[in-house]
Amino acid sequence: MQNSASQKSSNSKSSISKSFPSDHDVLYKEAYLRSINEPEKFWDEIASTTITWDKMYDQVLDNSNPPFTKWFKGGYLNACYNCIDRHVANGNGNKVALIQDSPVTNTIRRVTYHELLDTISRLAGGLKKLGVTKGDRVVIYMPLIPEAAIAMLATARIGAIHSVVFGGFASSELSTRIEHAEPKVVISASCGVEPNKVIPYLDILHEAIEMSHWKPDKCIIYQRKNILVSELDPLMDVCWESAMGEPVDCVSVEANDPLYILYTSGTTDKPKGVQRPVGHIVTLMYTMNAIYGLRPDDVWWAASDLGWVVGHSYLCYGPLLYGSTSVMYEGKPDRTPDPGQYFRIIEQHQVSAIFSVPTAFRVIRKVDPHARYGSKYSLSSLKRIFIAGEHCDLETKNWMENIFKVPVLNHWWQTETGSAITATCVGYSQNLNVPNFTTGLPFVGYDIKVMQPDGKKLEDLGPNQLGRILLKLPLPPGNMSTLYRNDELFEKLYFTRFPGYYDTMDAGYKDESGYIYVTARDDDVINVAGHRISTSSLEDAILRHQDVADCAVFGVPEHTKGQVPLCLYVTKDGVKKPPAKISVEIIKTIREVIGPIASFRLVAKVQALPRTRSGKTMRKALADFARNKTVNLPATIEDPTVFIDIRRALNELGYATSAPSPLYAVKKRD
Repeated sequence: MQNSASQKSSNSKSSISKSFPSDHDVLYKEAYLRSINEPEKFWDEIASTTITWDKMYDQVLDNSNPPFTKWFKGGYLNACYNCIDRHVANGNGNKVALIQDSPVTNTIRRVTYHELLDTISRLAGGLKKLGVTKGDRVVIYMPLIPEAAIAMLATARIGAIHSVVFGGFASSELSTRIEHAEPKVVISASCGVEPNKVIPYLDILHEAIEMSHWKPDKCIIYQRKNILVSELDPLMDVCWESAMGEPVDCVSVEANDPLYILYTSGTTDKPKGVQRPVGHIVTLMYTMNAIYGLRPDDVWWAASDLGWVVGHSYLCYGPLLYGSTSVMYEGKPDRTPDPGQYFRIIEQHQVSAIFSVPTAFRVIRKVDPHARYGSKYSLSSLKRIFIAGEHCDLETKNWMENIFKVPVLNHWWQTETGSAITATCVGYSQNLNVPNFTTGLPFVGYDIKVMQPDGKKLEDLGPNQLGRILLKLPLPPGNMSTLYRNDELFEKLYFTRFPGYYDTMDAGYKDESGYIYVTARDDDVINVAGHRISTSSLEDAILRHQDVADCAVFGVPEHTKGQVPLCLYVTKDGVKKPPAKISVEIIKTIREVIGPIASFRLVAKVQALPRTRSGKTMRKALADFARNKTVNLPATIEDPTVFIDIRRALNELGYATSAPSPLYAVKKRD
C-alpha cells in the first residue's frame, strides 16, 4: 500500500511539474510546486516562523474528513495577541496602527498599537462582564471608524466569534443576520455619515431587534458625539464608555475554532454565513509580503468597509498582523468633497500600496478624467495598486497606470477563500507586466483546474479554452471551514457537483503561460461596485409590493459601478395605478429592505416575463438581450413573443437599443 501511495504521489508531482510553465520567476515556481507537492512541510515552515503560538500544533494537515479539512490541528493561539500584543511586547507600541481619515466628519486620527491594546483589552473585559465567553457570537454594526476594528479584536481576544454587518444594510437585512448568528451582544454606533446625510444606525438596530425572534442581552453603543447623540434604550443599550471593564488577557483558542462569521450574498433562501477558522491568520500574515510586497514600515490602504471580506482580511487583520499602518477612509472617491481625495490620502499619509475595486477609479475618471484635482499632490510614496472584486476594463486600467504612474495588479479571490486564489506576487519578484485581463498566476497552495463537465467525467481543458474553474482539494489554510450552522449546505453547494474539487462557480480559462482569466460568475449574483447582491433577495423585496405579481432582476452594465440591477415587473390584474408611481414605490422598497448599496434605480413594467415551461425565469436571456447580444431561446420557452414588449421597456431605460430579435429554436420531434 505504501509503495502504491508513494507511486501515486510521485506521478502527481511529475504531472504538476511538467504542466507548470518554466518562464516564471524561480523563487515563485519553487514555492508554488512545494506548496502543491509538500503542503505540510511548506505551511509548517510559514506557520512556525511567522505566528506566535501558545501551544504548537500536533498535526499540520488533517484531511481525514474532506471537505472539512483542518490545518494546524491541536495548535492554540489568539488572533488579537498576534495583531496587537506581540508588537507592543516587541517595543513597537508607539507605532501608528490605524489612521482614520474621514473628510465627511473633518477627522484625521492616528491610533497607536499601545492605544489599541489598552482600549481592546478593556472592551474585552466589558464584554466578559456582560457574559460573553469563548464561542459566543457578537454582531458588529458600525461605520468605518477605529472602534469597529477595536470591537472585532476585543471579541477575538476573549475567544468569541464576531459577525460584522455592513453599515449600509437596512434593518431587515440586519435582523436576518442577528436571528441567524444569535449574538449575546451587539456593538453599534449612533450613526454613519454619507456625503449629504446622517444614517441613524441605532434606530436601524432597534428596528432590526424588534423584527428579530432572537434578542441580544445587551447592545454597546458608541456615540459619535460630534455628529449625533442617539437616545439609548435603558433596558438594552450600554454606552461605549460605560461598557469598558478591567483589562483582560487573551484567551487561547484552537486553530480550527471560528474567528468570525461573515454573511455573503447567494442564491439560497437561508443565510449563508462563511465561518473562518482562527488559523486563517497564518495565510494573511504570509500574503502581506508574498503578494503585496509590504514592508513593516509601509502605510497600507485597503479602500473597503469592514463589513466585507476585504475589510476583514486586509484592513484589519492582515496589516495589523504584519505590524504595518492601515488607513481607514470614511468617504467617497469623488464627493467628499472632490475627486482629489485618493491623491490627497496618498500624499498626506505616505501610502505605499492601495487595494481597491475598479469602480472607485472609474468614478474618479468620470468626473475628473485629467486628474486636475489630484495633480497638486505628490504620489512619490505609492509603489503599486491592487484591484479585485469585479472585472476591470482595459481603459480604466490604462488610465490608472497613466495617472498614478505605478503598476495596477488584478487578483482574484472570494469571500469563501478569504485571500487570493490567483495574484501577481510582488514578494516573489514576479514580472509585473502581465497580460491584459489576467487575474495573475495561481497563488501557493491552489491547484487550479479549468474543466468542462462531460457526462459523468470531467474534461481538463487545454490553454485558452473557457470552462468552469475548480480548485483541487485540499484547499490551503485560511479558507472557510464551513457555513455557520449548515454543514449540509456547505458540502452541497461547493463540493458535491465536482467531487474532489471546490467549485468556484466562476468561469474562465488558463493561457499557455499558466495565467488565469476569470470571465463570468455562473450564478445569479449581481456585482455592484464590488458588492455581491443576490437577485433573489431583490426580487423577494419587490414582490412585497401589493400591486406586483411577478418580477425579474438581472445585472446590466453601468460605466462606474460595473453592474447595476435592472427590474422588470408585471402588475396584478385590475391595477389602475400608473406604472411610474409603482416604479418609484418599488425603488423606495428596495432602499428600505436592502439599503442604498443595491444602486437600484432601473425599473420598468412589462406585460410578461420569459419563462420556461417548468417555471424558470430566463434571467440570462434578459441580461444578454439588454447588452445587445444575440439571444438563442430554447424550445422550452413558454412564450417567445414576450420579448417584443420587453424590448420596449428596456429601450426606455437605455438598454437593448441595438439588440437583434431573439432566435427561437423549435424542438425537433423524433
